[in-house]
Amino acid sequence: MLENKAPEPHHTLHLRAQLQRKDFALDVDLRLPARGVTALFGPSGSGKTTCLRIMAGLEPHAQAHVQVGDACWQSGQDAHHFVPPHQRAIGYVFQEASLFAHLNVRDNLRYGYQRTPAAQRRHAWDQGLTLLGIGHLLPRYPHELSGGERQRVAIARALATSPQVLLMDEPLAALDAARKADILPWLEQLHEQLDIPVLYVTHALEEVIRLADHVVLLDQGRVQAQGDVADMLTRTDLPLAQGEGASTLIEALTCDLSQAAEGEDLSGMCVLSFIGGRLLIPQLRQPALPPRTLVRVRIQARDVSLALDPPQRTSILNVLPATITDLTPDGASQMLIGLNLNLGPAPTPCRLLSRISRTSTHRLGLTVGMPVYAQIKGVALVR
Repeated sequence: MLENKAPEPHHTLHLRAQLQRKDFALDVDLRLPARGVTALFGPSGSGKTTCLRIMAGLEPHAQAHVQVGDACWQSGQDAHHFVPPHQRAIGYVFQEASLFAHLNVRDNLRYGYQRTPAAQRRHAWDQGLTLLGIGHLLPRYPHELSGGERQRVAIARALATSPQVLLMDEPLAALDAARKADILPWLEQLHEQLDIPVLYVTHALEEVIRLADHVVLLDQGRVQAQGDVADMLTRTDLPLAQGEGASTLIEALTCDLSQAAEGEDLSGMCVLSFIGGRLLIPQLRQPALPPRTLVRVRIQARDVSLALDPPQRTSILNVLPATITDLTPDGASQMLIGLNLNLGPAPTPCRLLSRISRTSTHRLGLTVGMPVYAQIKGVALVR
């Protein structure tokens, strides 16, 4: 039984909930950031959508405490502390766009706006037009839109209600690969511009890597782990680091090429500075990103090989000194190796993952604490 508690003073999102069904039990306690994207990640049936439904007030029988900032929407089973769904300042985006077929895009957006009390409107009905690139779609009807366009309109309609929280339940699940690639950059725009928390349900690791700041890993109705996305991805004890998608995320700043060492030819390259050193990647964006632009890069574990000595006369541009922190068997023939990049006195180590064969692990005699050189064969700019 959950206790009723007074609203907490800090401006975070708090969801504490228990829900019992015939073949499923949910028991979670989440305190999430007040801004940015929190990904609820896990297999089907782990409780991801149920968490969203409780946030939205769609599971009235749940024993729950739901709070956004200073607003308490639900507390235990006390009916006096249950704000009905239509009075909760949420925007909800489903797998299917669920637009009103008889209304064009403009009227779909205005529908949500007009049903938000004037005192709660924090912006105009068309706030999402530029963010989502749908201004040219206003006169069209849903049947005239592609799947990706419909979903962008659905997100804009949710934003038109001036929500305090945006709930997104696998918004890309119904799209094919091409449509997903089309809409992901727009979701990244939302991430950069919104000043509200976004709860994003997905079972696609690629979406977590590109969009999430914080990750909650759910399994069978329980929280397996939660934390910063970069930390979660490099924990070799979690499913996120298992399989071919195992990756490291690094936030870095673009550098001025004029700072290149004397005689160093960096033409056509983008230089990135981060807590673990420097990375070089081909300059594929035109125009080039200005210096001191914050970016996110992904390094897949399969693209990191290890050497005991500094490589000589190699085409690999990114070689970083590191120390082995853990070795985890990964299947019958491979090892997943956790690394800390050598940072000297830096307070927080920068993690990196490497997947190599067990044969190479034994041949090199790799052990925890051993210094190595991480040879990074591929770096992808994901945001």
